[in-house]
Amino acid sequence: MSRAHRILVVDDEQAIRRLLAVGLAAQGYVTSEAADGAEAIAKAAAEKPDLVILDLGLPDMDGNEVIRRLRRVSATPIIVLSVRNDEKGKVLALDLGADDYVTKPFGMEELVARIRTALRRRWQEQGVAPVYRAGELSVDLVHRRVAVAEREVKLSAKEYDLLKLLVTQAGKVLTHNFILREVWGPAHTEDVQYLRVYIRTLRHKLGDDPAQPRYIQTEMGVGYRLRAADEAAVPG
Repeated sequence: MSRAHRILVVDDEQAIRRLLAVGLAAQGYVTSEAADGAEAIAKAAAEKPDLVILDLGLPDMDGNEVIRRLRRVSATPIIVLSVRNDEKGKVLALDLGADDYVTKPFGMEELVARIRTALRRRWQEQGVAPVYRAGELSVDLVHRRVAVAEREVKLSAKEYDLLKLLVTQAGKVLTHNFILREVWGPAHTEDVQYLRVYIRTLRHKLGDDPAQPRYIQTEMGVGYRLRAADEAAVPG
């Protein structure tokens, strides 16, 4: 029998920690808890969890400082819990190395899906599959071939670079700044409208309806996420 994944839950609200402990135990995960940043850092070092769920509003230090410290020593996936309107906090957390975020209030089903995606990405990070397939979309990273329903899609060099970045990070929320820096360079990190134009063109070529995206999801005020392969077959 495989070892149950251990998740460190970091939140100063006992009710939230209890809710997550019960909900995650029902899904087969083992949890431990921390009520503040210092305890989180100590437990992460001692227990080496498979994933951390982190609330940004901690009593002793900003949650983003916890991310900074954890990322100095570990690549453990981090899912941030954030309030609905804290877009700047989400962007900063992702830029510092968080893998994903879930907005409070959240549903357990959504959180578990994000946990599975984050864990799967970490397992696969040693080598991205040479061909990404999701629904009717396939991207062959070796031969630089993109197809929808077996029909080849012609992309410009930058459109392909943008899609390749999304594919190699499938399931992970990528901030506007991160995408612009990786595809166009550090001088273009403020050109968000420029990025939106490319995303719109890319969606059009892939037949991806922005109102009900099968592939490229918009994270409002934050960036974009390409659905993981097993998510992308169903619009939503």
